Amino acid sequence: MDENTISKEQLLSDMRVVVNDLEAMLKATANSTDVDLRALNERLRDRLAVAKARLLDAEHALMERGRQIARNTDDYVHQHPWTSIGVGAGIGLLLGVLIGRR
Repeated sequence: MDENTISKEQLLSDMRVVVNDLEAMLKATANSTDVDLRALNERLRDRLAVAKARLLDAEHALMERGRQIARNTDDYVHQHPWTSIGVGAGIGLLLGVLIGRR
């Protein structure tokens, strides 16, 4: 995975935490009698719904990108089997040498 994908995954993870915390706060203040607090609660509920939808869209896009990468890799391996075997063997040899040094 590249650095950009890792940052997207971290961002999605962070957004999930924020959404969960916001939901907990909204539940805790739902029965308040303060008019300003109730108005804030409603605005936050609306924004939370939008954030959840965007988060879901981002997750789907990230998963689709992962599927596309897997399909491309599969296609490459089928089109170039000997090259793929050679690369796999080379990586295996490299890992064996690195592990053997420890």
